[in-house]
Amino acid sequence: MEKIKQLAKEFTPVKEFPSFKAGDTVTVHYRITEGNKERIQQFQGVVIQRKGTGPSATFTVRKMSNNVGVERIFPIGSPFIEQIDVNKVGAVRRARIFYLRERRGKSARIKEKRQLVTKK
Repeated sequence: MEKIKQLAKEFTPVKEFPSFKAGDTVTVHYRITEGNKERIQQFQGVVIQRKGTGPSATFTVRKMSNNVGVERIFPIGSPFIEQIDVNKVGAVRRARIFYLRERRGKSARIKEKRQLVTKK
């Protein structure tokens, strides 16, 4: 089992992304191929969970689209992810915030963690 993990680490190059966790609002720039054309699609939503470690890790992003909740699971090691932008850092106490699925409106809001900005 250890050899499999070592081989996976060697052969799957993992891009460097900013650190994010559950509760953060992120924008995932994902490359989509339609026929012979390629384009970058942005998927912006709240991270509701991170799962796994290393190149096989995944994260789930949830957004509301026309009052319908849409969730998408992204593998961290995917070559189709161009970049990940962290828009807001959320203040949540759990690692998996599935309770957002039942919430609507104001109760579905996540408080933003205040960041201390230092001037140079």
